[in-house]
Amino acid sequence: MTAELVRGQNHPLAEVRLEIRVSAGTPIVAGATLGDENGTVHGVEWVAHPGSPLLPGVEVSRQAAAEHRLAVDLDAVAEAVHRVGVLLALPTGIAGPASFGSVPAPFVAVTGLDGTEVASYTITGLTAESAVVALELYRRQGAWKVRAIGQGYAGGLAELLADQGLPQARQLAAGIFKAVEQGMARSVPAPPPRPSDGGRSRQPAGPAPGPGQSDASHNGQHPQGNPGPYGGPPPSGPQGTQPPQTPAEPPADYVTAPTPTNTPPTPPQTPAGGPINYSHPRRQNTAPPPPPTAPPARPGQPAQPVAGDATGWSMEERLYNQVWGMFEDLARTTAAYRSAVDFADTRMEKELDEVLSDPRSRIGGQGDAARETARAKHSQLVDQARQVLDRDLAQLAAEADVVEPALPPAYARWDNPVWHAYRVPMEMPMALRLGDLHLPESDRLRIPMLIRLPLERGLWIDSGRTGSVDGTFFDSHELRRLALDSAVAHTARLLAVHPADEFTVHVIDPAGSGAQSLAPLVRAGVLAGPPAVGAAGVTDVLARLTQRVDLVQMAVRGGAADSLPPGFDTSQQLLVVNDFPHGFDDRAVNQLRYLADEGPAVGVHLMMVADREDAAGYGPLLDPLWRGLMRLTPVPDDHLADPWVGHAWTYEPTLTPPGSRVLDTVLAQVAQARGQRSR
Repeated sequence: MTAELVRGQNHPLAEVRLEIRVSAGTPIVAGATLGDENGTVHGVEWVAHPGSPLLPGVEVSRQAAAEHRLAVDLDAVAEAVHRVGVLLALPTGIAGPASFGSVPAPFVAVTGLDGTEVASYTITGLTAESAVVALELYRRQGAWKVRAIGQGYAGGLAELLADQGLPQARQLAAGIFKAVEQGMARSVPAPPPRPSDGGRSRQPAGPAPGPGQSDASHNGQHPQGNPGPYGGPPPSGPQGTQPPQTPAEPPADYVTAPTPTNTPPTPPQTPAGGPINYSHPRRQNTAPPPPPTAPPARPGQPAQPVAGDATGWSMEERLYNQVWGMFEDLARTTAAYRSAVDFADTRMEKELDEVLSDPRSRIGGQGDAARETARAKHSQLVDQARQVLDRDLAQLAAEADVVEPALPPAYARWDNPVWHAYRVPMEMPMALRLGDLHLPESDRLRIPMLIRLPLERGLWIDSGRTGSVDGTFFDSHELRRLALDSAVAHTARLLAVHPADEFTVHVIDPAGSGAQSLAPLVRAGVLAGPPAVGAAGVTDVLARLTQRVDLVQMAVRGGAADSLPPGFDTSQQLLVVNDFPHGFDDRAVNQLRYLADEGPAVGVHLMMVADREDAAGYGPLLDPLWRGLMRLTPVPDDHLADPWVGHAWTYEPTLTPPGSRVLDTVLAQVAQARGQRSR
């Protein structure tokens, strides 16, 4: 039963992995503060906000939105943290209300990972306040509780942070609103429902959590409450998270973004308290172009699917939204089928119990007839549900057959003919394909798993033992090779979809065990340098990337991004680590954790090929690292949990076909384009 809290009331928490849902009716900023026993916030690194959304145990949304989902893992917060405060604030710098008194009362709910509400609180009584501490999760005698706070601040976010003891409160508040303003300018509006599809709504989702990562950091309202398991924070993404509807990204998922080279103009302003202008910042006087018109259907036949049958400003965006619509449709129709089967099972069990409860009908013809009737009703209900599912699957399969050949390289499989006409792009795409997703009821139907770019969380290719869905056995050496092959394919795709010289790859292979798999990258000359080997190589690469993160962070926080050293490489950076933790000492492990936590915000990303069991000696020290990465597998595996509808999605990596030279061809073009740029 949900505890409906009033101001000052507390409630015990039986779970430590939670989601905090916020609904405000108007775009607001959601964040979290970490405090000690006295509630003091000791520095900006103790605050999770849109500009720095991920802290150990806490992940928040990356932009202002009317709906938020914050992920909390109380076991992952530091020992010094005794209070986790959830703060809400009205953003400045964009059109909107100036105080909470002019908007609907914000509603906050604490839920478990299965969506079950634990406690809720409606924040009433606010007038001139523009920032409020909504809830507080606090530790008392080793147990966690939630308390309704509802403390508002007319002085805004700066006053709220200062009241919690943060010395740099005013500077941090200004930085948060600046990040929100840029995020709103970059965001892509959600497409409206498609009237030609029976009112079925398809909305873009971002990444996020990653799938199955339960750390959602995304904005927007997901249709039918099913955001799906993409991009974790999450998602993403552990991961993932309600995905990122239109992530600032996220997330969602989750996630949900490093500042791009060219920042779009700020949306037009309207008077405070007036209506918010949701139109595209670059197209203020036009509506999004309609999706392509499907050919007229024959009488009695369903309408023929069309590639790009979704709202968007470009074909790429339309296809992205259409793929998400297919994912949502598959999730909903499968959930409906499973629900119908469960209902049929429950009804048959109830009818059989009624028969068995009467001693007179347990034996003889009357009992047998009742049992046959119950089983017949059960079969009829299941058959009807299966017919509906098969109809929907046939429609989705037909749509997939049209959409798959039309996908651009960033969204396409390696066997798609689009790679034969590949050219190095001039700009970064919206998203990237990491693999395929499918469900047991629709094994032949594959939905592309797309995550938004730039990456908002690292990737972990799990080389440990996994239960392959087809029962295939792989020994440890074969799994490690497949995992590194998968990492090379992902790396090649990332290089291929970025403009020349805007994506740099570093490789750490301490024992040199991945030379064969890494050969395509080395031969093409697309790496920043030869793969680093030995403890000295590990130390050198980590030191350079750590220094880079420090420099960029100091420049951004100081508002002096133009003060970076001359010749500083401004491209996105990817560090591929093979065979972790071999060759890593304690200092190197801490630097790796630092890069995983702080790197994505400044364009430094991590891709690890590792078996978690190999690092078991570090104990819980590395738990935040594994949770912060999106886990992928080198073989098909159903590890991507979707708590919204209870599905376990099977992930299948996209590898190059056996004997294909497409990887070498694409990497050669990337290397050639880089050579032309350097002349």
